[in-house]
Amino acid sequence: MAKAQKTQDPAERGTGRLIGVVVPVGALRGEQSIGVGEFPDLVEFGDLCIKMGVGLIQILPVNDTGYESSPYGSLTAFALNPLYLRIGDLSEAAGFTDKLAAIKKEFDGATRFPYYKMLRAKMDLLREIYAANEKTILAAAKPGASLAAWIDKNPWVKEYAVYRRLKELNEEKSWKEWKTHRTVTGGDIQILWKDPKQEKDHLFWAWLQEALDTQFSQAAKALNKAGILLEGDLPILMNEDSSDVWAHPEYFYPNLSAGAPPDMYNSAGQNWGFPTYNWTSQGKDDYSWWRLRLKTAEKYYNAYRIDHVLGFFRIWSSQRENNYDNAILGRYVPYIPVTKKDFDELHFDEARIRWLSQPHIPTGTVWDALKEINESGAISAEANRIFTQVLDRLGSEELWLFKKTIKGEKDITDLGLHPAATNYLRWAWRNRLFLEYEKGKFFPVWFYRDSRAYQSLSAGERDALETLLKQRQEESEKTWENQGKKLLSVLLESSKMLPCAEDLGAVPDCVPRVLTKLKILGLRVIRWHREWDKPGQPYYAFEDYPELSVCTPSVHDSSTLREWWDREADQDGFSAFLGIPSLPKVYNPGTAKIVLTKAAAAASRFRVFQVQDLLHLSTKWYASDPASERINVPGSANDFNWTYRLPAPIQEIGRDEALIKSVQELAAVTLKKKK
Repeated sequence: MAKAQKTQDPAERGTGRLIGVVVPVGALRGEQSIGVGEFPDLVEFGDLCIKMGVGLIQILPVNDTGYESSPYGSLTAFALNPLYLRIGDLSEAAGFTDKLAAIKKEFDGATRFPYYKMLRAKMDLLREIYAANEKTILAAAKPGASLAAWIDKNPWVKEYAVYRRLKELNEEKSWKEWKTHRTVTGGDIQILWKDPKQEKDHLFWAWLQEALDTQFSQAAKALNKAGILLEGDLPILMNEDSSDVWAHPEYFYPNLSAGAPPDMYNSAGQNWGFPTYNWTSQGKDDYSWWRLRLKTAEKYYNAYRIDHVLGFFRIWSSQRENNYDNAILGRYVPYIPVTKKDFDELHFDEARIRWLSQPHIPTGTVWDALKEINESGAISAEANRIFTQVLDRLGSEELWLFKKTIKGEKDITDLGLHPAATNYLRWAWRNRLFLEYEKGKFFPVWFYRDSRAYQSLSAGERDALETLLKQRQEESEKTWENQGKKLLSVLLESSKMLPCAEDLGAVPDCVPRVLTKLKILGLRVIRWHREWDKPGQPYYAFEDYPELSVCTPSVHDSSTLREWWDREADQDGFSAFLGIPSLPKVYNPGTAKIVLTKAAAAASRFRVFQVQDLLHLSTKWYASDPASERINVPGSANDFNWTYRLPAPIQEIGRDEALIKSVQELAAVTLKKKK
C-alpha cells in the first residue's frame, strides 16, 4: 500500500487539519469482494484516498447485527459482522472457489446489496467450510493452540457464542421469546460454554470472530502504516435483543426505552426501542463494560465517533411497560423531579395534582370526536364502548379519567375502536401537564403548555409553575453536566483514540462546555449549523466554526448534498450565504466544487464528506435519482436502508482523473488554511 505524502503517525495527524471521507464498509466494491464490501477492501480504498489527498476514512458501525441491516441495532458490542469477512482469504476456503465465484456472479452486479440474502449466502458457505475443516479447527481450540489463545484474549466471545447458538436454536427470535435460558447468570453461561455437546457450535462463532478480527486488524494496520486515520463509530445504545443485555441485565434499565423528544422533524418524538443504561450499576465495577468496548475498538481505530453524545449527559426515555409506541410522554433521565412538596408549596391539593397529571376528558368531547361516524346508532354504540371499557366517570361530573387498565396508547389502539375514537383517545391520553413516572415524581410533558390543565391555570399559577420548572431545569443541567463529564472522562481514560462527538439535537448548554473542556471534537452539519433564534436563521460563517469540530455537509441519516440542493434547500438563501448568487438550480460538479471548497476552508480541524458528496465532483457518478444515493431514510424500515454501494469498483473510480484532481484541490485548500 502506498503512503500519503508528508505522512506522520496517525495519532499525531489527529491534531492537525485534514480532509476525510465517510463510507460504509458494505458500500466498498473491491477487486476481490463478492457482492458487498469486505474488510480487506479498506486497503484498496485507502490507496484511492492517498491518491486524492484524503487523510481520514470514517466508517459506520461494523458489529454483528444478525439479519437486520441497521448497523445501529447490533447483537453485541464486541463481535464483528460476518458480512464483512472475505471468505476467499481463509486458508480453510481453498476448495470452495467455485462456490465463491457463484456468489460473486449472483450478487456483484446489484446497484445496492440485498443484505439478508447476501449474509445468508455467506453464512451458509461458512458453515460448509467449517464442517469440512472441523477437525483442524477443533484442534486449534485445544489449550495452547491458536484459536484457544485468541479466545483467552477475547473472553467476551464465550457469552456471544452461547447467545448466538441459542438464538439460532430459537429461530433467530429475541432472547425474551426463547423457550429456555431467558434469564442467566455468568456462571450459567460458563457451564453452557463448557458443555461438550455444544462445543462444535460454540467454536464455529469463535472461529468466525477470530477470522474477522484478523482481517480487520490487518486492514487497519495497513491504513495506519500509510498515514491514514481510521475512524470508527460507537453506537451509544445496545439492542434489547443482544448478548450484552441478555448476559448483563444489571447494566441496563429494561423498563425504559431510549429515544428523542419531539422536534421539527418528528412531532411524536422518536422511540428507538433500546434499553437505557443503569449508570449506577455500571459504576460499581468502574464501568468495565464500557472500558472493554473502548479497548476492543482501539485495536482497529485511531479515532471514534461517539454516537448521540447527549445520551451520556441525559437520555430521553419512555416507559416500556406502559406500551408507548411514540416518545411524546417521555422524560429526561436523569432529571430533578417535581415532588408532592413542590405542589404543596404551590398550594395544589391532591385533586389539583390529579388534574395536572391525569388526562380529564369532558363528556361532550367524546361525542364530538365521533361525529364523522355516519350512523347515529353506530355513534351511540361506539360511545357506549368508550364510556364502559376505556373511561371511568369522575364522581357526578361530566369528566372522565382513563381506567387504570389503560397503560398507554398501544392499549387504546388494541381495543379495536373506530379510527375516530382511537385517534381522539390517543390524543387525550397525551393531554396532561405532568407525567407521574414514579409515585410522587413528576416531569413536565413536552407540550405541557398546550394541555387543558395548563390552559385552566390562572396567570399567577402559571408564573409560579414556570418559575419552578425553570429551577428544576437549572438543577438538572448541573446533574447532566456532572454525569456527562464523568462518563466521557471514563471513555477518554480507556483509550488513546481521538474522540469525535455527534452532538446534534436539542443540546443543553452544558454539553459544549464539557466537550470543550475534555477537548472532544463536536459535529457541525452545514445545513443545520444556523443561528435558529435569529431572524432569517442565518448560517454560521465557516471561519467561525470551532477548531474542535468536524465540518460536514451531510450525514448518513440525511439526504446527500446533491439531493438537499435539488429538493430541500433554500437555494437563494444558501447561495447568498456562500457569496455566490449565481449557483445553478440543478446540482452539478461546478456547484459541488464551490460548496465543498467553502467547507474545506472551514476553521474546523476536520472536514469529512460522505463518499457520495465527493463523487458528485465528477459527472460520471451521478445516479438518475439523487434519492437512490442515500444511505438511510430515518423512520422507515425496508430493504433500501443501509445497503448503499459505490457506483463502480474502487479501481474504476480511481481512474477518474477529473475527480482525483478536484479532491486533491480540496485537500490543498484544507492544508493551506491556518488554524
